[in-house]
Amino acid sequence: MAKKKLQHFKEFGSFDFTFEPDFKEFFQADYHLKGKWSKKVFNNNNPIVLELGCGKGEYATNLASQNPNKNFIGIDIKGNRMWKGANIAFEKKITNIAFLRTQIEFVDSFFTKNEIDEIWITFPDPQLKKRRNKKRLTSALFLNKYINILKPNGFVNLKTDNIVLYDYTLSLVKQNELEINVSTNDLYSEKNTELNKLSEAKSIKTFYEKQYLEKEEKIKFIKFKLNKEKIDEPETEE
Repeated sequence: MAKKKLQHFKEFGSFDFTFEPDFKEFFQADYHLKGKWSKKVFNNNNPIVLELGCGKGEYATNLASQNPNKNFIGIDIKGNRMWKGANIAFEKKITNIAFLRTQIEFVDSFFTKNEIDEIWITFPDPQLKKRRNKKRLTSALFLNKYINILKPNGFVNLKTDNIVLYDYTLSLVKQNELEINVSTNDLYSEKNTELNKLSEAKSIKTFYEKQYLEKEEKIKFIKFKLNKEKIDEPETEE
């Protein structure tokens, strides 16, 4: 297993669309591709969409295949997992995708203001301990980082099986009076009337999502705009 993991790490770094910066390249500094992803990596001016905590890159690779006129970047710290997505992109010759191996808390060191059009967060760690709520990828701490890189009124999409994370995010969004495009605590319910707004969220099912559905667990989804200059934490905790 260890040998296979090392092999995946090596292969991940060999693709010309994968990036593994050293800590010194972005800590208290701007990464050399900041503001230049369109020109230097994708060679076009198409919109850029991020998948944060991309894991195996299932969402990023599928979205890239479905949307050839957009560029996608999957971000995660675990290169062994991202290897699968990178390998799929290589084998299928998906040219509008890249992978960045780094910690998400440094995301604003890699992208400049208005460089990103949309963000997807799919089945992240819900960080259920109260003292760790700031580590949630939809916390005010992270949303304020996203504001620094998203275009005005850029969308954030959260897809999760965890009701605590969903309720927390919904509370934060409402308290900050952010514009909600769509939200549901049961994405695949036949009674859902927002089918057009949910089509992209429903079109891709990750490996773990399929397992949740087999257990008859409900999938939650919320899409909202970051139409504020600063986001505050919810006034009450779950």
